[in-house]
Amino acid sequence: MAKWDVLVLGAGAAGLMAAIEAGRRGRRVLLIDHASAPGEKIRISGGGRCNFTNLNIAGDRFLGKNPRFALSAIKRFTQWDFIARVDGAGIAWHEKALGQLFCDGKATQIIAMLMADLHAAGAEIWLDCALGEVSRGVLGLDVQTARGVQQAASVIVATGGKSIPKMGASSYGYRVAEGFGLPVTETRPALVPLTFSPHELEWMAALAGVSLPARVTGGGKGFDEALLFTHRGLSGPAILQVSSYWREGQEIAVNLCPGLDVGGVLRAAKREAGRAALRTALTRLVPERLARHLETASGITAPLAEIAQADLDRVARMLGDWRLMPVGSEGYRTAEVTLGGVDTDALDARTMAAKSVPGLYFVGEVVDITGWLGGYNFQWAWSSGWAAGQMA
Repeated sequence: MAKWDVLVLGAGAAGLMAAIEAGRRGRRVLLIDHASAPGEKIRISGGGRCNFTNLNIAGDRFLGKNPRFALSAIKRFTQWDFIARVDGAGIAWHEKALGQLFCDGKATQIIAMLMADLHAAGAEIWLDCALGEVSRGVLGLDVQTARGVQQAASVIVATGGKSIPKMGASSYGYRVAEGFGLPVTETRPALVPLTFSPHELEWMAALAGVSLPARVTGGGKGFDEALLFTHRGLSGPAILQVSSYWREGQEIAVNLCPGLDVGGVLRAAKREAGRAALRTALTRLVPERLARHLETASGITAPLAEIAQADLDRVARMLGDWRLMPVGSEGYRTAEVTLGGVDTDALDARTMAAKSVPGLYFVGEVVDITGWLGGYNFQWAWSSGWAAGQMA
């Protein structure tokens, strides 16, 4: 039976960070993952450029049973701390909308930086190594692996959630927690496109590829970002954000022209071009294909000059408060993260340690902390992994 100071299970963002930090403290560290390469979610994130953090990290940008649980780790290892590491590695980056930071080049630069830090810290990594049961051992915790039982004083579980199963995502981390009697909150796909009934999809599919700025509200939360029509329903950042708050049976409200006086635009169009069709006026506000759909949905066929003011007001309300009823989401197949996870009540916010199991830690997505779209989940991974690495 091989013995280690620290075993880290999962070579994603949180696991890599935890292993690096534990190794830097002189601990004998082994990082294990069933995948053939480390950091696969890092590699595909941000369109291949890795949205590695956000300048606007704050407690209200996280969800969970107790979102404030995230603050301890995030305040001690901040976005600025991770940016300093990126700068130190000579990785060029840029800021996009809403404080999102991306690599100028490929996301693999972040993985290379973390792997260099891992090796410099003296940690060992095993890939293509299946993980099994975690149990109490004589000197700490035992982990069954494809390369035999590994024993350690500390085990850090960083195996993520259920999102994107084709990349190997599973409920392994939750099963480890439950095996030790730790509670796991309800899990569900988050940051995921929403789907609709066949009746709605019939016209949505015709608009596939149309994108525009919008305000989407659902589950009591609203976001001003892009909306995208697809063959399967609605996507785009605004929809992905709302999906974390939306629940089945709830409507979403879509404002296609946030900040604009739609009624005023339509009245001006009526005065200036009374012989034009309604869709012509609507194309001042939204893409043409969407304008044609809205004209059809309104039931108005008369030219602008013949449209009653009440009907213009009705059209304005359609654009400003369009109500839609999703029937579900695309699920874990395309979800960027998993909402829910190991109950934070069972963990120490400062160390990420299980309160009732000495030497057992949970970090990253496996924990019931989920961030907004835009680098927040990566920062939670860096910060929680860093926190566990200081103590394990």
